[in-house]
Amino acid sequence: MAAPRNLTALKDEESGMELEDDSPAAKKPKSERFPLNTWEFAVAVAVFFVFSTGLVCIYLTMPSATSANLKLPRTLSDLRALKDQFSTYANENPVQFIVVYCSTYIFMQTFMIPGTIFMSLLAGALFGVVRGIMLVVFNATAGASSCFFLSKLIGRPIVTWLWPERMRFFQSEIAKRRDKLLNYMLFLRITPTLPNLFINLASPIVDVPFHIFFFATLIGLIPASYITVRAGLALGDLKSVKDLYDFKTLSVLFLIGFVSILPTVLKRKRVYE
Repeated sequence: MAAPRNLTALKDEESGMELEDDSPAAKKPKSERFPLNTWEFAVAVAVFFVFSTGLVCIYLTMPSATSANLKLPRTLSDLRALKDQFSTYANENPVQFIVVYCSTYIFMQTFMIPGTIFMSLLAGALFGVVRGIMLVVFNATAGASSCFFLSKLIGRPIVTWLWPERMRFFQSEIAKRRDKLLNYMLFLRITPTLPNLFINLASPIVDVPFHIFFFATLIGLIPASYITVRAGLALGDLKSVKDLYDFKTLSVLFLIGFVSILPTVLKRKRVYE
C-alpha cells in the first residue's frame, strides 16, 4: 500500500490549486506564533531587567512615606492622588523628584507601557507650563530614542507580527518621501495620523535615520505636550482624558502638521509644472 501524500504540498492535478492541510499537526499560522526567537527574547528580558533594576534603586532613595503607596496612574483619580502625594516631596526635593519622574517616564516610553499621558498631566500639575513642557519633551524624546534603538535590535519581528499592513504602508510612504523625510516625520509626530508607539518601533526598521527621527520627535511633540501640560494645571476640572483632544484641538494639530509638509507639497508642484 502506497504511503499517503502530504496534503500541504498536494495540488489538484486538474485545477492546479494548492490544497491546505487541515490536520492538527499542521503548523500554526505565522501570525499566531510568538515573534521573537530565543536570542531576541533573551535580549529583551536582559534590557528590561537592567532598566527595572536601575528604577528600583532610584525608588529606594525616596522616603518610605512617599514611596509606600506609589503606583503608575491609570485613571484621573489615581493621578490626583499621586499629585497630592508628590506635591510636598517635589517642592522639598526637586532634583530627586525630577530624577524619579524622568526615569519612570523614559522606562514607560522604552517598553511601551501605557500611561505616559498621565505623566505629562502630572508635569503640568506640579511644574507649570514652561518647566512641564521642557520635562515632557525631554523625556518623550529620550524614551522614544531608547525605544528606537531597542527596536533596531529586536523590533522587526514584533512590528511585522503586530501590524503587517500598517508596516507595509509606512514603508512605502517613507520610500516616497526620502528627499523631505524630516517634514513627513514632523507631520506624523504633530498629528495623530499614526500612533507614536508604532512610529517609535517601525522607524528603525524602515531605515529612518536617527538624527531625523530625533529632531522630528523633539520638535513635533511640542504642540501635543503643550496641550497636555496645560490641562494638568486644571487637573481637578478634567473629567476625561478624551477631553484633551476635542475637534478644535485636533484641527489645530492637523493645521500645524500640514504646515510642516507644505515645503514638500510646493516642491512637487514645481516639479510637475
